[in-house]
Amino acid sequence: MSVVHQLSVGWLLDHLSFINNASYQLCPSCQCPAPSASHVAPVSSAPSTEDIIAPSTVDTTYSTGAAVERTGATLKKKYVFREEFFHVFKPHIVSTSEQKPQQESSDKRKRKCSVFNQGELDALEYHTKIRGLILEGTRCLIKEGLKSGFLHPISAKQSSVKNVVTGHVGCEMAELCEMAKRFPSVNENDHRSAQIIDEETSISDQDLLSCVTENNTDYAKIINLMGQKYLVPPKSSFLLSDISCMQPLLNYKNKYDVIVIDPPWQNKSVKRSNRYSHLSSWQIKQIPIPSLAAPNCLVVTWVTNRQKHLRFVKDELYPYWSVKTLAEWHWVKITRSGEFVFPLDSSHKKPYEVLVLGRVQGSIDLPLRKSDVAVLPIPDHKLIVSIPCTLHSHKPPLTEILTEYIKPDAECLELFARCLQPGWTSWGNEVLKFQHIDYFIALHNENEGCTQKAM
Repeated sequence: MSVVHQLSVGWLLDHLSFINNASYQLCPSCQCPAPSASHVAPVSSAPSTEDIIAPSTVDTTYSTGAAVERTGATLKKKYVFREEFFHVFKPHIVSTSEQKPQQESSDKRKRKCSVFNQGELDALEYHTKIRGLILEGTRCLIKEGLKSGFLHPISAKQSSVKNVVTGHVGCEMAELCEMAKRFPSVNENDHRSAQIIDEETSISDQDLLSCVTENNTDYAKIINLMGQKYLVPPKSSFLLSDISCMQPLLNYKNKYDVIVIDPPWQNKSVKRSNRYSHLSSWQIKQIPIPSLAAPNCLVVTWVTNRQKHLRFVKDELYPYWSVKTLAEWHWVKITRSGEFVFPLDSSHKKPYEVLVLGRVQGSIDLPLRKSDVAVLPIPDHKLIVSIPCTLHSHKPPLTEILTEYIKPDAECLELFARCLQPGWTSWGNEVLKFQHIDYFIALHNENEGCTQKAM
């Protein structure tokens, strides 16, 4: 479960737990003979046994970031996401009260000499309106997290640890999508079925970009793409392409009941860093939501703190897609000890982001989830509080949170995804980014010519 605590104000999430509960365990045919006790690594961080043990398991062995199950003479290999990517022990910027007097005075002088532009004034007005909600709601959830032990004061050793920043990993997927534009185009009448992943599979560039790739088994699969290995969780599917090559996704399934969108919004920091390509407002409007959305589809859009983008989604984008805005939620980012990652009133960067939720209009009512329980209406002003992943733009999972607001057999789609989820279809030009095997750890059997190592 990724939901650690749920209160009326919102949810406290464990993002790392959600990833690892996806069960990145390879299929039985990939098992090796179990090593002797002398080959087992010492325990340093054991996952919860309920996450690992299967009914037939005789013995279970754990290692840092990895888990293996011993059943008879075989070893089941399971990949686990690297825990250090969630080691956020300290705020990225200290609050004003903790700044040195000289620095605080200097900051005040700078702000006094500057003139707020309209965008900054709009942002300040919005922040003033929601500040109390975020402050009090987050405090309530943090209190529960500290009480249960999920959050805790940091040790002296942890206080000296710097947040993990990783370099580039994997192949250049965005560049691969650009190359795909030279391939023969897929027309709307081409209903080629999805390609199914077999065992560890090498997929040609053209095959990967011309149809949806699907893992419909109960086990994780490994695919090779341009010499790099990526893990695909069970019951998941994806299309690697850019916005100009979405036809295979339109051909794949009829409609989706949930669509989560994380657009590459244009802003100054993106332009300066050249971290990823961005889309204009006009390009985002061209995403074929009406062709992808089922009746009464729930649409969730991640928005940066620029009021220009928030107004665009609510006043222009959603009406264009025939989506009625129902609520604004906020993702609040905290440290392991329960502090905001940025000061709440920072003029540089806020510790929260916005989600805009709406439903496609002109649709029939949703069926009942049970004979006596209807799907709940979308509440406004909910908080999602979590320790953020240090990998850029690795958003927290919404699967469990949205369960109460959708039908049980809902088809779910994430657009501009950078990772995969069981039970979801994911699309984007970086859709495998955080599935690269280097972000995971596994235990290998020395008897098979391998050693225990980080992959």
